[in-house]
Amino acid sequence: MKQHTIMSELVGFLFVLPFLMVTNAGAGELQHDIAHGGLLYDNWLKISQGTPPAKGTHPSYPKQAKKKGSATWRCKECHGWDYKGKDGAYRKGSHFTGIKGIREAVGKDVDVIVAVLKDDTHKLTDEMMSADDFNSLALFVSQGQVDMDKYINPETREVKGNLEKGAGYFNTICARCHGLDGRKIKDMKVTIGKVANANPWETLHKIRNGQPGEEMPALRALPVDIARDVLVYARTLPTSK
Repeated sequence: MKQHTIMSELVGFLFVLPFLMVTNAGAGELQHDIAHGGLLYDNWLKISQGTPPAKGTHPSYPKQAKKKGSATWRCKECHGWDYKGKDGAYRKGSHFTGIKGIREAVGKDVDVIVAVLKDDTHKLTDEMMSADDFNSLALFVSQGQVDMDKYINPETREVKGNLEKGAGYFNTICARCHGLDGRKIKDMKVTIGKVANANPWETLHKIRNGQPGEEMPALRALPVDIARDVLVYARTLPTSK
């Protein structure tokens, strides 16, 4: 009877396995698309296969704000690395625009978000982005954000996490390209330590989604706590070349 039960369970597992594989594959594809959306949010001009907008400042970029040219077309430039816009880290300083963030779009229908991206304010067109890019960017806005305030103190920039675990993750995942001290990539203008201290929100976003135009792996499929711990350790690295 026991052998019969084991065989029955095995047959049942083998029957379900293909469906589990499809489900896992689907989840993996979703994470890939969301991470791609995170790259587009960072700088879609670098990775989109479409035709970039004509040179110049975005028509909807506030005239009183301080940036010009292609930088004003980046989603992060108005909505921030913490996704809070005027209510977050960009509430003052050279990146201030007075534009709200995207936190209220969490969970919204992807098609609704795509329509917003194409509206008269955002002015993104089918010539600029492919349908897949629009879908990925909308997926990121809807499902890919994290509440940065849970990981980074918005006032002090302090990041609470496990330094020892972060060292292990950094030294095995990140150090091959960035070096054990975060100084290895020569074309980076600043060290990992400097950007992690100056802008922990940007660093956490890039740890999770990668760097546009670079072979940087996205850690999105891993728990956010792992990315947070990497950030904690990165902030201990040298801040000068």
